[in-house]
Amino acid sequence: MNRAPYLLSIAEAGHALRAGRLTSVALTRHALERIGASNDRLHAFILVTRERALADASRADAELAAGADRGPLHGIPYALKDIYDTAGIATTCHSRLRLANVPDADSAVAERLRKAGGVLLGKLATHEFAIGGPSFDLPFPPARNPWNPDHITGGSSSGSAAAVAAGLVRMASGSDTGGSIRGPAAYCGTVGIKPTYGRVSRRGVFPLSYALDHCGPLARSVEDAAIALGVMAGHDALDPGSADVPVPDYRAGLEAGVEGLRIGIPRAFFAAAPALTNEVGAAIDRTLALLGKAGARVFEVALPDYALFAVANRVILLAEAFAVHADNLRRRLQDYARNTAMRLVSGALITAADLVQAGRQRRRLADAVNEALGSCEVLLTACALAPAPRFDAPVDPRALHSPIQTGAFNLTGHPAISVPVGLSAAGLPLSVQLVGRAFDEAMVFRVARAIERLSGWEDIALSLLPGGEG
Repeated sequence: MNRAPYLLSIAEAGHALRAGRLTSVALTRHALERIGASNDRLHAFILVTRERALADASRADAELAAGADRGPLHGIPYALKDIYDTAGIATTCHSRLRLANVPDADSAVAERLRKAGGVLLGKLATHEFAIGGPSFDLPFPPARNPWNPDHITGGSSSGSAAAVAAGLVRMASGSDTGGSIRGPAAYCGTVGIKPTYGRVSRRGVFPLSYALDHCGPLARSVEDAAIALGVMAGHDALDPGSADVPVPDYRAGLEAGVEGLRIGIPRAFFAAAPALTNEVGAAIDRTLALLGKAGARVFEVALPDYALFAVANRVILLAEAFAVHADNLRRRLQDYARNTAMRLVSGALITAADLVQAGRQRRRLADAVNEALGSCEVLLTACALAPAPRFDAPVDPRALHSPIQTGAFNLTGHPAISVPVGLSAAGLPLSVQLVGRAFDEAMVFRVARAIERLSGWEDIALSLLPGGEG
């Protein structure tokens, strides 16, 4: 191999495995070595399943040698956010309340990845119960940003973003209720897609909000994310929110470009936001110019005020999160991290009338997004309004995802992706967000791939922690 294994895309590693130039065991050992060299500083993994990983890899090598091919993730290492149940392996939700929790069965996503021949490297850090954090009063330290460990990863798929950004895995699972895939992806310079509501089963994933939870992958590249979502997606009759909609080949149109496509810009969403930095605003404008030069028709569209989306999302999220945790909050409040407890307890103040009004607002706002998408294939807007802040920057525990502009599309259920487009002057990732029509992740991936190529992001090397080279 002329290139280090961690630099190979999922597709490239798959070709090498099938051509006999690489083994899954070698790929897995390389990943385990990289985790060992950096995790004490990065804290992306809270559990490394070394024996399981090597067993998975040995099985994959034997099956591929025998001509039994399970698909594009066969023999490829991956990791799971530690709210995904794994049979016989602890699932803690990064909380002392669940340190002894060892599920009897896999979550639907873990089952799909296992049946696809993937190699499970371990469980990844998260914010406690996917809502609190970053917190230092928990059994596990918070994950740190590989571009600068003094900066946060965002939440709550914090370990997933850190592991991908550091080149420990090409893809990891995340969950997204108000931006918990796309926010960490934006801060850490990875691709992160929240698919359409119902596209990926949530069975066996600890809930935050039944009405808003989405599962999806974070990945090094758009192609890696497309491959991962293709395996994760599909109808599950045991998840009442699962949609029975065919899953296309997301890679089929990746390189089709944007010529002739219409891209709508809800500029009022982000342009006047106090948290928007000049660097992020310039990165968005630069991306729009590149898309226009590549043949896309770029124009502004009107949407209701972003604050309306954000408030409706917050009301539903906090009310449902409180319902999930109400019993433990009464009996074991002191066992939660302070950040988590403050956020969860605030849900007790939401009334039935508040929840009804938020539900009514939700339908109206979803209709508005659908109307905007009637005039274009995708919307392009901000994801993170600023680069990742430092850990020692003041944090308001009541601010769930600010300054991340993502919760609008949990509310409406549309597919949305964060795509990195460059680095700030301080060397931290900058991003944009694309939003597509329901169940049209293929178009979202197509435009995201064009942005990845046009922006030059695919040529930007990973930021490597000391000891993580090679």
